[in-house]
Amino acid sequence: MKIDVYGPGCANCKRLEQRVRDALTTMDLEAQVTKVEDLVAIAEAGVFRTPALGIDGKLVLQGRVPGVTELEYLIKKSAATS
Repeated sequence: MKIDVYGPGCANCKRLEQRVRDALTTMDLEAQVTKVEDLVAIAEAGVFRTPALGIDGKLVLQGRVPGVTELEYLIKKSAATS
């Protein structure tokens, strides 16, 4: 599983990355987590609001930082459809 956290490096972007890592730890899952800060790459991914989250190439969240429980749900849902 590949998870991309999109954002220019703001506090919310860093918070989202940490919560994603926390969710993966809680779930006992391994995934490649990448922080994407390049504005061109962010735009090419179709992100309009940061922070944003992509799982296995699909954009699943934009413009907010959810809690760990919601992130676990998004990760499980994406894994089930892969």
